[in-house]
Amino acid sequence: MDVRETAEYLNVSISWLYKNSARSGLAVYRFGTGPNAKIRFKASEVEAWVKQQREMGC
Repeated sequence: MDVRETAEYLNVSISWLYKNSARSGLAVYRFGTGPNAKIRFKASEVEAWVKQQREMGC
């Protein structure tokens, strides 16, 4: 999933994903380096992360 799709799925802003995804434990796949790097997320991992957050009561 790209950043926009993931943000819509999680109902968060794109900037939140860039700032907090790795810090919150959501696996990020980075393609490229520097400011032009693209990040992607695996749909199955995003769904598992959501389930984990629910179980933790967040």
